[in-house]
Amino acid sequence: MAENLILYYSRKGENYWSGGLKELKKGNTEIVAEYIQKAVGGDLFEIETVQDYSPSYMTCIEEAKDELRRKARPELKNYLENLDGYDHVFVCGPCWWGTFPMAVFTQLEKLDWTGKKVMAVMTHEGSGLGGSERDLKKICQGATFGKGFAVAGHDAANSEAQVAAWAKSQV
Repeated sequence: MAENLILYYSRKGENYWSGGLKELKKGNTEIVAEYIQKAVGGDLFEIETVQDYSPSYMTCIEEAKDELRRKARPELKNYLENLDGYDHVFVCGPCWWGTFPMAVFTQLEKLDWTGKKVMAVMTHEGSGLGGSERDLKKICQGATFGKGFAVAGHDAANSEAQVAAWAKSQV
């Protein structure tokens, strides 16, 4: 098994994009996760919810806000059972209300982080890493933490060189 794991949640379809809405065939976070994999190798694991969020971006962000307020843990289609064989874990997601989507925390809370190095990766449209690194430190007990990385969603497709340089500096 590879020593690097790239866990990610990504939204396809209607997304906020540089001040407006745009339909995306592939989510920004998925693009960045694939760049990490290409740069340092490893396994990709997509976090997918059982119940889809609304296809309307504006409705989706209200759903996400409600989940955050309730500290919800949406059910996932599949769960990664353990981190055996992995040394480095890149946790990737869009910045929703200053942190990862709650579905990311659903997965993270099921794992033993002892001895792992964890890096936060966020796609955003102005909020950078938000509180993602702080939140990872609360959940990923026993891990060490690398430097987080934020990519503006509208720049995701053009960020391969920057993502690769950063990812290589973390492993």
